[in-house]
Amino acid sequence: MYSIYLVEDEEHLRGVLAAYLEKEGWQVRSFPDGTSAREAISERPDLWVLDIMLPGVDGFQLIREIKADQPSQPVIFISARDADIDRIIGLELGSDDYLAKPFLPRELVIRCRKLLERVYARQGNSPLTASMERRAQLTTLATYTIDEPARTVIDRNGTTLDLTSKEFELLLYFVQNQGQVLEREQVLRSVWGIDYFGTDRVVDDLVRRLRRKLPDMRLETVYGYGYRMVKA
Repeated sequence: MYSIYLVEDEEHLRGVLAAYLEKEGWQVRSFPDGTSAREAISERPDLWVLDIMLPGVDGFQLIREIKADQPSQPVIFISARDADIDRIIGLELGSDDYLAKPFLPRELVIRCRKLLERVYARQGNSPLTASMERRAQLTTLATYTIDEPARTVIDRNGTTLDLTSKEFELLLYFVQNQGQVLEREQVLRSVWGIDYFGTDRVVDDLVRRLRRKLPDMRLETVYGYGYRMVKA
């Protein structure tokens, strides 16, 4: 059973969204403001759903603190403000998805389910299974070791790199398709999902961030088309 922490200051909407999420069998804890939600960051739920405009601590500050505690923590942003600006800022801060108000509660449920499945489905159902998968799914890329079940990347010095959930998924997608030229639109569909509404510029933005964090990886730009991860 997944745990979802919902932060929404509008009381009626918070109640409706919580009810829909609970119908899926998920454990839902809701917060009316960022200040109270901040106190629960260390509990590390499976997913955060954050409104951006919040009294006290806003969603942008909240996600910064969530990612500081656990960089791979999945987060979905919701907002009634300018969608393009908030989506870009959210991506920079490490959000995995974005919903612009107004939206149907069922759409949030679908987005949550897809993100939870994408992030956690491969981790196994028990500590023993997860441990076996972790040992079996270590991948070497240049000077880095990628642990897929643990969703971590370790450099040659044994340091765990600070990657967001979306950065890790993009890296993993390139690794799984080494040697292939991948079109930006293809990357967008595979990593962000077919229901993502936005431009393929988010791919370029995330690639730039990956290159800064993993300077030893060999990811080539195929100008006017996309990218290719050179085989190790």
